[in-house]
Amino acid sequence: MKALRRVPLLMLLALTSCGIPATGVVQAGGPASGTLPMTPVYFVENGALVATPRTTELPGDPEAALRLLIAGPLDGEGRLGVFSTEVPGLPTSAPRPAATAGAPGEPLSDGPTVTVKEGTMTIRLPPGMDTLTDTGVRQMICTAAAAYRLTRPSADALAAEVTDGAGRRVRGSDEGCPDR
Repeated sequence: MKALRRVPLLMLLALTSCGIPATGVVQAGGPASGTLPMTPVYFVENGALVATPRTTELPGDPEAALRLLIAGPLDGEGRLGVFSTEVPGLPTSAPRPAATAGAPGEPLSDGPTVTVKEGTMTIRLPPGMDTLTDTGVRQMICTAAAAYRLTRPSADALAAEVTDGAGRRVRGSDEGCPDR
């Protein structure tokens, strides 16, 4: 009877001592999720703003979301494949002496900057981005605020101020943005 009790113990010892050394935690990227991180980007369809999800490496980052907006809609994007935008692309450089600039056609700036302080989001556009329409301003506010809210949800409207490349300031909020 004692021999039968020792068999399971001997089997357990044999299985646990198979010669494979123990290792610590192996870092191999982010956790498996099966879905890609997305952020809403607001384009125009039939005169109305429509949020469309875009893949991003920086969900919750308003500047990254605005760069996706500035890049424009993808071909065939939208219910009817006719999304448009009233946000101009980043201005490109003109030919300049090699000592002062990159190659012609390169963006003059990395893009817009976004700060949030005391419930107000400030969006500053680089010089040359000064032809924003009211709809373009709404696209920027809704896109930046939606990205910001991914990691900081709140029921309160977020006040916003957009300063274009020429210094024109437009105030608004994300109240009334679709899907808010």
